[in-house]
Amino acid sequence: MKPRIFTTAFSKVYPLLVQKSEKKGRIKEEVDTVTYWLTGYDEYGLQEQINKGVDFETFFAEAPQINPNAHKITGVICGIRVEEIENPLMQKIRWLDKLVDELAKGKSMEKVLRS
Repeated sequence: MKPRIFTTAFSKVYPLLVQKSEKKGRIKEEVDTVTYWLTGYDEYGLQEQINKGVDFETFFAEAPQINPNAHKITGVICGIRVEEIENPLMQKIRWLDKLVDELAKGKSMEKVLRS
């Protein structure tokens, strides 16, 4: 059985990611920037996925290109080390969550994007 998050609409979770970062003084555009960095979507592509209501599985399956430096995303999110997650889709979902978490914790965009 698939984890429920795989079939959850990205458009339902995206506002929560934005809200999480805005509560800590960050802005929606910064969430978009980390999303673009991770997935290869541009502004139009991201908005199109949100408008279509695709689930996380489709969102990542249709991503233009997962950033080759995504493997540098390490640490714990929800008590789980992201670098140890075996399911590739779950790892991508957690990578996105980790990037937004780092934004919310006040890390510089340069550090968040592993520059």
